[in-house]
Amino acid sequence: MTTKIPGFSNIVYDSQTTFRTLLNALSYPGKQQQININLAPPSDLNIGCAAACLTMLDLETKVWLSSDFEQDVKAWLLFHTGCSFTDNSQVADFAIIKHINAIPKFSNFYHGTAEEPEKSTTLFVQGLDLELGEKVILTGPGILGETTISISGLPEFFYSEWETNFKNYPLGIDIFFFVKNTVIGLPRTTKISKY
Repeated sequence: MTTKIPGFSNIVYDSQTTFRTLLNALSYPGKQQQININLAPPSDLNIGCAAACLTMLDLETKVWLSSDFEQDVKAWLLFHTGCSFTDNSQVADFAIIKHINAIPKFSNFYHGTAEEPEKSTTLFVQGLDLELGEKVILTGPGILGETTISISGLPEFFYSEWETNFKNYPLGIDIFFFVKNTVIGLPRTTKISKY
Protein backbone atom coordinates (compact mmCIF):
# COMPACT_ATOMS: atom_id res chain seq x y z
CA MET A 1 0.00 0.00 0.00
CA THR A 2 1.38 3.41 -0.95
CA THR A 3 0.54 6.74 0.60
CA LYS A 4 -0.32 9.57 -1.75
CA ILE A 5 1.98 12.55 -1.31
CA PRO A 6 -0.08 15.75 -1.75
CA GLY A 7 0.99 18.27 -4.38
CA PHE A 8 -0.96 20.94 -6.24
CA SER A 9 -4.71 20.64 -5.62
CA ASN A 10 -5.38 22.00 -9.13
CA ILE A 11 -2.31 21.22 -11.23
CA VAL A 12 -3.15 23.41 -14.25
CA TYR A 13 -4.32 26.47 -12.31
CA ASP A 14 -1.68 26.29 -9.59
CA SER A 15 1.23 25.74 -11.97
CA GLN A 16 0.09 28.55 -14.29
CA THR A 17 -0.40 30.91 -11.35
CA THR A 18 3.02 30.06 -9.93
CA PHE A 19 4.73 30.39 -13.31
CA ARG A 20 3.28 33.87 -13.83
CA THR A 21 4.42 34.88 -10.36
CA LEU A 22 7.97 33.63 -10.99
CA LEU A 23 8.03 35.43 -14.33
CA ASN A 24 6.93 38.64 -12.64
CA ALA A 25 9.62 38.18 -9.99
CA LEU A 26 12.34 38.09 -12.65
CA SER A 27 10.71 40.82 -14.74
CA TYR A 28 10.56 43.19 -11.76
CA PRO A 29 13.71 42.42 -9.74
CA GLY A 30 13.53 43.06 -6.02
CA LYS A 31 9.75 43.41 -5.92
CA GLN A 32 8.06 40.98 -3.56
CA GLN A 33 5.56 38.69 -5.29
CA GLN A 34 3.03 36.41 -3.60
CA ILE A 35 2.42 32.78 -4.60
CA ASN A 36 -1.18 32.39 -3.48
CA ILE A 37 -1.96 28.69 -3.64
CA ASN A 38 -2.82 25.95 -1.15
CA LEU A 39 0.02 23.47 -0.74
CA ALA A 40 1.28 21.17 2.02
CA PRO A 41 4.90 20.38 1.11
CA PRO A 42 7.44 18.52 3.25
CA SER A 43 8.49 20.55 6.29
CA ASP A 44 11.92 21.38 4.80
CA LEU A 45 10.30 23.29 1.92
CA ASN A 46 8.40 26.52 2.31
CA ILE A 47 5.27 27.01 0.20
CA GLY A 48 6.84 29.37 -2.32
CA CYS A 49 9.87 27.23 -3.03
CA ALA A 50 7.79 24.07 -3.17
CA ALA A 51 5.36 25.62 -5.65
CA ALA A 52 8.25 26.82 -7.81
CA CYS A 53 9.71 23.31 -7.82
CA LEU A 54 6.43 21.71 -8.85
CA THR A 55 6.09 24.29 -11.62
CA MET A 56 9.61 24.37 -13.06
CA LEU A 57 10.95 20.84 -12.57
CA ASP A 58 10.11 18.00 -14.95
CA LEU A 59 11.47 14.80 -16.46
CA GLU A 60 14.18 16.70 -18.33
CA THR A 61 15.59 18.76 -15.45
CA LYS A 62 18.60 17.90 -13.31
CA VAL A 63 18.34 19.11 -9.73
CA TRP A 64 21.00 19.67 -7.09
CA LEU A 65 19.73 19.70 -3.50
CA SER A 66 21.75 21.13 -0.63
CA SER A 67 22.80 18.27 1.62
CA ASP A 68 20.80 19.47 4.65
CA PHE A 69 17.44 18.54 3.12
CA GLU A 70 15.64 15.52 4.54
CA GLN A 71 15.08 12.55 2.21
CA ASP A 72 11.33 13.17 2.05
CA VAL A 73 12.00 16.29 -0.04
CA LYS A 74 13.72 14.26 -2.73
CA ALA A 75 10.92 11.68 -2.67
CA TRP A 76 8.26 14.41 -2.91
CA LEU A 77 9.94 16.13 -5.85
CA LEU A 78 10.54 12.86 -7.66
CA PHE A 79 6.93 11.76 -7.16
CA HIS A 80 5.43 14.99 -8.50
CA THR A 81 7.91 16.11 -11.16
CA GLY A 82 9.94 13.08 -12.27
CA CYS A 83 13.10 15.20 -12.17
CA SER A 84 16.52 13.62 -11.81
CA PHE A 85 19.00 14.49 -9.08
CA THR A 86 22.71 15.09 -9.31
CA ASP A 87 25.52 15.49 -6.78
CA ASN A 88 27.41 17.61 -9.32
CA SER A 89 26.10 21.16 -9.03
CA GLN A 90 27.94 22.12 -12.24
CA VAL A 91 25.49 20.12 -14.35
CA ALA A 92 22.31 21.09 -12.49
CA ASP A 93 19.52 23.02 -14.18
CA PHE A 94 18.19 24.00 -10.76
CA ALA A 95 19.85 24.19 -7.35
CA ILE A 96 17.57 24.16 -4.31
CA ILE A 97 19.15 25.57 -1.17
CA LYS A 98 17.50 25.01 2.19
CA HIS A 99 19.17 27.81 4.17
CA ILE A 100 20.13 31.18 2.71
CA ASN A 101 23.32 31.41 4.76
CA ALA A 102 24.56 28.20 3.13
CA ILE A 103 24.52 29.46 -0.47
CA PRO A 104 27.64 28.02 -2.13
CA LYS A 105 30.08 30.17 -4.09
CA PHE A 106 28.67 30.87 -7.54
CA SER A 107 31.58 29.06 -9.21
CA ASN A 108 29.94 25.82 -8.04
CA PHE A 109 27.21 26.29 -10.64
CA TYR A 110 26.98 26.29 -14.42
CA HIS A 111 26.97 29.77 -15.97
CA GLY A 112 26.00 28.82 -19.51
CA THR A 113 27.89 29.52 -22.72
CA ALA A 114 27.92 32.40 -25.19
CA GLU A 115 25.78 30.25 -27.50
CA GLU A 116 23.39 29.07 -24.76
CA PRO A 117 23.47 31.43 -21.77
CA GLU A 118 19.95 30.33 -20.81
CA LYS A 119 21.28 26.88 -19.91
CA SER A 120 22.84 28.17 -16.69
CA THR A 121 21.81 26.98 -13.24
CA THR A 122 18.86 28.71 -11.58
CA LEU A 123 19.00 28.90 -7.78
CA PHE A 124 15.95 28.50 -5.52
CA VAL A 125 17.01 29.81 -2.11
CA GLN A 126 14.94 29.65 1.07
CA GLY A 127 15.29 32.56 3.47
CA LEU A 128 13.93 33.70 6.80
CA ASP A 129 13.17 37.35 6.13
CA LEU A 130 13.17 39.73 3.17
CA GLU A 131 13.22 43.03 5.06
CA LEU A 132 15.60 42.84 8.04
CA GLY A 133 18.94 42.46 6.29
CA GLU A 134 21.44 44.97 4.94
CA LYS A 135 19.71 47.41 2.60
CA VAL A 136 21.18 47.48 -0.91
CA ILE A 137 20.23 49.26 -4.13
CA LEU A 138 19.11 47.45 -7.29
CA THR A 139 19.24 48.94 -10.78
CA GLY A 140 18.76 47.46 -14.22
CA PRO A 141 16.06 46.16 -16.57
CA GLY A 142 12.60 45.96 -15.01
CA ILE A 143 13.42 48.59 -12.37
CA LEU A 144 12.22 52.17 -12.72
CA GLY A 145 15.20 54.18 -11.53
CA GLU A 146 16.23 52.11 -8.55
CA THR A 147 14.75 49.98 -5.79
CA THR A 148 16.04 48.50 -2.55
CA ILE A 149 16.02 45.08 -0.92
CA SER A 150 17.04 43.99 2.58
CA ILE A 151 17.37 40.20 2.48
CA SER A 152 18.71 38.84 5.76
CA GLY A 153 21.07 35.90 6.21
CA LEU A 154 23.16 36.25 3.04
CA PRO A 155 26.76 35.03 3.36
CA GLU A 156 29.49 37.69 3.46
CA PHE A 157 30.77 36.83 0.00
CA PHE A 158 27.39 37.19 -1.68
CA TYR A 159 27.65 40.76 -2.99
CA SER A 160 31.17 40.41 -4.39
CA GLU A 161 30.10 37.17 -6.08
CA TRP A 162 27.04 38.90 -7.50
CA GLU A 163 29.16 41.75 -8.89
CA THR A 164 31.19 39.20 -10.87
CA ASN A 165 27.99 37.47 -11.95
CA PHE A 166 26.56 40.77 -13.19
CA LYS A 167 29.72 41.71 -15.10
CA ASN A 168 29.81 38.33 -16.86
CA TYR A 169 26.41 38.87 -18.53
CA PRO A 170 25.01 37.25 -20.69
CA LEU A 171 26.55 34.35 -18.76
CA GLY A 172 25.62 33.88 -15.12
CA ILE A 173 23.08 32.52 -12.70
CA ASP A 174 19.63 33.80 -11.73
CA ILE A 175 18.29 33.52 -8.18
CA PHE A 176 14.85 33.30 -6.59
CA PHE A 177 14.59 33.95 -2.85
CA PHE A 178 11.61 32.42 -1.05
CA VAL A 179 10.21 33.25 2.39
CA LYS A 180 6.95 31.44 3.15
CA ASN A 181 4.81 32.18 0.07
CA THR A 182 6.74 35.30 -0.96
CA VAL A 183 9.38 35.39 -3.71
CA ILE A 184 11.93 37.93 -4.91
CA GLY A 185 13.71 37.45 -8.23
CA LEU A 186 17.30 38.47 -8.90
CA PRO A 187 18.24 38.03 -12.57
CA ARG A 188 21.84 38.32 -13.75
CA THR A 189 20.98 41.63 -15.44
CA THR A 190 20.50 43.35 -12.07
CA LYS A 191 23.26 45.48 -10.58
CA ILE A 192 23.54 45.60 -6.79
CA SER A 193 25.11 48.62 -5.08
CA LYS A 194 25.69 49.18 -1.39
CA TYR A 195 24.69 52.40 0.37
